[in-house]
Amino acid sequence: MVRHQKLPTEWKKREKLREKGQFWTPMWVAEAMVAYVSQSSTARIFDPAVGGGVFFRAARNILGQDVVLEGTEIDSVALSASKEHGLTSKDLQGVMLLDFMELSDNNKYPAVVANPPYIRHHRIDSGYKSQLKFYCKQLTGFTLDGRAGFHVYFLLKALSHLEQNGSLAFIMPADTCEGVFSTPLWQWITTNFRLEYVVTFAPEATPFPGVDTNAIVFCIRNTHPIKHLQWIKCLIEDGEFLRRALSGQATLSSNLLVHTRELQEALLTGLSRAFTEGEEACVPLGDIAKVVRGIATGANEFFFLTEEDAKKKNIPDYLFKDAVGRTRDIQSSVITPEDFQLLKQSGRPTRLLVLNGYSEDELPAAVLEYLRQGEKQNFHQRALIRMRNPWYRMESRMIPPFLFAYLGRRSARFIRNTAGVVPLTGFLCVYPRSEFADQVENIWDVLNDTRTVANLIKVGKSYGDGAIKVEPRSLERLPIPMSVLAEHGIRLSADSEPVQLQIPQIA
Repeated sequence: MVRHQKLPTEWKKREKLREKGQFWTPMWVAEAMVAYVSQSSTARIFDPAVGGGVFFRAARNILGQDVVLEGTEIDSVALSASKEHGLTSKDLQGVMLLDFMELSDNNKYPAVVANPPYIRHHRIDSGYKSQLKFYCKQLTGFTLDGRAGFHVYFLLKALSHLEQNGSLAFIMPADTCEGVFSTPLWQWITTNFRLEYVVTFAPEATPFPGVDTNAIVFCIRNTHPIKHLQWIKCLIEDGEFLRRALSGQATLSSNLLVHTRELQEALLTGLSRAFTEGEEACVPLGDIAKVVRGIATGANEFFFLTEEDAKKKNIPDYLFKDAVGRTRDIQSSVITPEDFQLLKQSGRPTRLLVLNGYSEDELPAAVLEYLRQGEKQNFHQRALIRMRNPWYRMESRMIPPFLFAYLGRRSARFIRNTAGVVPLTGFLCVYPRSEFADQVENIWDVLNDTRTVANLIKVGKSYGDGAIKVEPRSLERLPIPMSVLAEHGIRLSADSEPVQLQIPQIA
């Protein structure tokens, strides 16, 4: 692991924010969120993650000096910093220095507004995660998948503190409604509360520039559910119109898209995704291709070498496979033998050590020495590697005709692999099913079709600046329009039928 003090300054700042889950909300969004929760003329605002106090300042701007400000915060440094932005000790006297998750459920509030800590699941202590899952079980009757981040539990906790007819506005990452846990979460929320507004943002209007998260504002009221909601997309920063929209006074604006959507449709399509009328029949990619993740070596620095390092270690060429590790190592939508040769010459790792099928007696002395060096560095004790027998055994993949960029901002996601390389985990492998083995070029035309690529957002998890991440099983659910298949000469079997998109289950 790279130590923080060796990271560039901007990286260190970002990592410190990630550890605490702190990403500050801009005032134009904060004021719109406060406008929503204060519609009932409440003069009492509760923020369970006060931080720098942006929602308190927004409440002062909108409601004046008579508003009662209450909240919780665990970071005393952030709370002190809020005074630098104009808040006073009197403003903060209603703030408890306390983990919100420990606040008694007996405390009820008419208006709750927050940017909850964005702490992903792998950063949560295992003991604390168990407590969070237990709390969820008690509140909802079900246990959330372990990949739910801390912000999801924060939302559930906040809903439990709403007074009858109280309102809540939370700005959260898109994984709140795209993650594998999202189906039971939103079924429970929309069964017990009224989801009134969902606000999304175009990349040009993102509240958190430079942060790899796709922000969404959820506006929820503690009253009986209804069968529709208002779905808003901010095309550019426009606080005035967003405030009006969330106050129920939406007017026409070229800066906002506002749609009334059926709740069930929005849940099926995905709350972060726009509704498209008249969508044509599709079949999932899995009907024509199988998707497998790339090779996980467990220690790239040991198994994945440059051409120069391989020669220095005197490891014979026949013990290597040509491989590619990073998405940025492929600059276009095709990787050719010529491209791969240039990659080798650039000094990038391209040689994957594969010793499968050889006993130690059959390995050259130079290779045995290299393995002993690896054991001295405890590579054989790493979590993934120690499960293998022998420890240096490598995962096996057939050469895939197509690669898929696992996470990226480029418009072209699929890559034609004419170089005959195997990918590491920066890519997914896409293999045509046996009945389409002689139609590789036809399938490439299908994958490269703009209508296919446009559907990636329907199965991907969205991040900042338009980036998406698509897991193997999710990619197999990618909707392929029937007309695209027909245009490119792909004939399906009678068992392949058009599908209705369901709530995405994205790992």
